[in-house]
Amino acid sequence: MAIKFGTDGWRAVIGDEFTFESVRKVAYAHAKVLEQEGKKRVVVGYDRRFLSREFAEEVYRVFKTLGFEVYISDRDCTTPMVSFAVKYMGFDGGVMITASHNPGKYNGYKIKESFGGSATPEFVKKVEEVANSIQNVKVENYKPETIDLKGPYLERIKELINLELFEEGLLVHDAMYGSSAGLFSEVLLDTPLEVISIRSRRDPLFGGHPPEPIEKHLVPMFEKVRGVGAKIGIANDGDGDRIALCDERGRFINTQLIYVLLLLHLLKNKGIKEGLVVKTVSTSYLVDRICKSEGVELREVPVGFKHINELILKEKVIFGGEESGGYGIIHFLPERDGLFSGLSILELMYTKGKALSEIVQEVFQTYGSAYFERKDLYADEEKKKKLKSFVENPPSLLGRFKVREAITKDGLKLVFENDGWLLMRASGTEPLIRVYAEMPTQEQTQEVIKSALEML
Repeated sequence: MAIKFGTDGWRAVIGDEFTFESVRKVAYAHAKVLEQEGKKRVVVGYDRRFLSREFAEEVYRVFKTLGFEVYISDRDCTTPMVSFAVKYMGFDGGVMITASHNPGKYNGYKIKESFGGSATPEFVKKVEEVANSIQNVKVENYKPETIDLKGPYLERIKELINLELFEEGLLVHDAMYGSSAGLFSEVLLDTPLEVISIRSRRDPLFGGHPPEPIEKHLVPMFEKVRGVGAKIGIANDGDGDRIALCDERGRFINTQLIYVLLLLHLLKNKGIKEGLVVKTVSTSYLVDRICKSEGVELREVPVGFKHINELILKEKVIFGGEESGGYGIIHFLPERDGLFSGLSILELMYTKGKALSEIVQEVFQTYGSAYFERKDLYADEEKKKKLKSFVENPPSLLGRFKVREAITKDGLKLVFENDGWLLMRASGTEPLIRVYAEMPTQEQTQEVIKSALEML
């Protein structure tokens, strides 16, 4: 089987394609590409999945055998910790053994480049080519040398978040059995805010569903927030780079609104305005309105954080994020970070002295309301052909809504006269067509989704 990297890293089923032999090949290829660039210092991290530590140790041995200076995390860690180590602790590259939010039977290999973010498509292509051209990799049985990634990472975060603002109350943190467990408790230890942790033990099966922080997987968090009267619920995915929220009533706050809240906090409360804001085509129109009102340039890119990364490398970006719950606050890391995003939301709440539900209402009053929904449709050949024909000949009307603009940089996006929009695109990771819609009312969003599904 050929080794093929996806949107962020190579992922495969453990024991099928993801074996010690194939991991050695990827590590060897990664090392060879770094060698060509004259780089010699690498850090390896791993999450709580089945055999993650053992796979990470094998990666360590490959790099060590090839003469690299290499260290492995002294405990399971989050993906942002590896990115942090590369950016701030003098490493030339990083490896994270994780399959992120995939089901428990998967594992994966994420590459972090010297700037501290996900590897560029060019770098990944080189690694793929070498990995698929070699037969066998021999390694020496070195005993791994460990390093503390968590300590320096948390110290830096404490310097960037104003913890003195934090007041008494309860926060529910749902680690979804992943490697972000315990991190909020540690950062907030000396503040009056008390953390109640749920799903924080290690479970490589993640309680029977993928550790993906989407609404249907977060019912235990909603119930806990209501049960204990917490101010907020924060969830992270399996490797801690994504975030989901619920308000003080245990109501899900969609990922579009999290983007908006983080952006407003950076622009208005932190005063960070010099540079670009980047969003993917599946992100809220409220972002456009906020950037216009604050006089900040906005760029729209295809879905996938790698497209945001490409801009980060070329230009000064202050914030970038996407609909899936991954947000990069660039003065800290050129990378998604669920802990830093969650703490920034708390900082926003305490700066304003308001409940999360009140802040959301304030956003709607100031910039207009926006209701978002996504539906996934199994994509057979006929549906794919239909989508292709709509991309080539976009309709001027969808139901009763007039199309103001059609954008085809990633599937088909129809923008309506009220700023609402519909996006239909083929998934890059699954045999699905994803249908996204955002409109000023819940009813209009349902109406647009219904029309789109009928079209397909």
